[in-house]
Amino acid sequence: MDVTALSLPTILPEVIIAVGALALVLLGALRGERSIWLVTEGAVALLGIALVVLLVGHRPEGVTFYGAFTDDAFARFMKALSLIGSLTTLLLSIDFMRGEKVGGFEFPVLLLLSTLGMMMLISASDFIALYLGLELMSLALYVVASYRRDNLKSSEAGLKYFVLGALSSGMLLYGISLMYGYSGTVSFAGVSAALQGPSPIGVIFALVFVLAGLAFKISAVPFHMWTPDVYEGAPTPVTTFFASAPKMAAMAVLLRVTLTAFPGIAAEWRQIIAFISIASMALGAFAAIGQTNIKRLMAYSSIGHMGFALVGLAAGTVEGAQGVVIYMAIYLVMTLGTFAGILSMRRGGEYIEDISDLAGLGRTNPPMAFFLAAMMFSLAGIPPLAGFFAKFYVFTAAIHANLFGLAIIGVLLSAVGAYYYLRIIKIMYFDEPAKAFDPQGYATRIVLALAAALVIFDAIAPAPLTNAAMAAAKSLF
Repeated sequence: MDVTALSLPTILPEVIIAVGALALVLLGALRGERSIWLVTEGAVALLGIALVVLLVGHRPEGVTFYGAFTDDAFARFMKALSLIGSLTTLLLSIDFMRGEKVGGFEFPVLLLLSTLGMMMLISASDFIALYLGLELMSLALYVVASYRRDNLKSSEAGLKYFVLGALSSGMLLYGISLMYGYSGTVSFAGVSAALQGPSPIGVIFALVFVLAGLAFKISAVPFHMWTPDVYEGAPTPVTTFFASAPKMAAMAVLLRVTLTAFPGIAAEWRQIIAFISIASMALGAFAAIGQTNIKRLMAYSSIGHMGFALVGLAAGTVEGAQGVVIYMAIYLVMTLGTFAGILSMRRGGEYIEDISDLAGLGRTNPPMAFFLAAMMFSLAGIPPLAGFFAKFYVFTAAIHANLFGLAIIGVLLSAVGAYYYLRIIKIMYFDEPAKAFDPQGYATRIVLALAAALVIFDAIAPAPLTNAAMAAAKSLF
């Protein structure tokens, strides 16, 4: 690929979002609260245009900013997932923000800026670009986590995420500085060339700090402590955003860093990834069992699913990378569908979050119950839905890499985790009906139905996803 100082076609989707976000800030500043819905519609349009340019535009792949920014098949696939997550979140947020009267023109702009950071993060080819993208993504997330300023839980969620996020950023920077000291460069390719053969203890320390900083962003154990409180305290559209788009970007950069910067010390980082994977799967499987708030349950579910995705990364192969990419794509669909269902839990104009409020949904709202049941079965990994095949690909990669113990532990913990998903289905279909929910909005209804259709369709015709994922994975090697 051609390395240039600046190539506009290479960064065109990012330019569209950056320029559009600045224009929307100016519009909001000039028109004030009257511009809320105009800015929201503009943000939706910008995300849609960027997604079309990313997928349809005939742009050559390349490396720009003197090797700091890479546009390859992997970057395009993961950016598409992040854009879909951001776009869907914005659409789902409209009714909520209007109903709760917490909207402002800043919210869609913050989502745009965070998405811009994600896209830069996914394409980062050196540690400086990685850090800039990570902080651009995170600074907006700190604000939206506490966006509901008059709510104590929301303020607490934002403060916790900010403090722990600053700690993780410090750990990441320390690891990067150590890595620079040993390799003499910040580029992933340069670090890879410098770190070959037996590694001194300082490199191992640097590796641990870098992986710790990135593991925080995917809420992997033991850096998960912020997740349940932030998921519960933040407004539900914000929780939807946290659970979807940023996870795509963070997992993408974790793959790129480990596979392109540290291939010479794979034996060291595979041990760390395997430990984090097992710990995340175990916590996600057991901690969610006693939850009564569905957003906290989804927080622990997210931790568990990140652990399952890391099984593929622990393999350290092209097949493993393909498994992670497939897993993240399917996880995105399942998560967006589930949160569309959570945003449909409204009674008397108020949004509710207790799992018990889903009682008898199969009789009061059969379509919503069916779609939510499809999400739960898929999240549990029940065949023949897409969630089963997501786990199948990462476990197969682990077995082919001779990680039999990791695969067996993953299968057992998947069976444990299935309990709390199946419990929700039991509540919806076998408990005495609670009072019916208010009618669903168009956005939540469409997203929930479309997500259910996709988890079913992928089991019937998986080739488009698997082929695209393999092309993305090969571009990393």
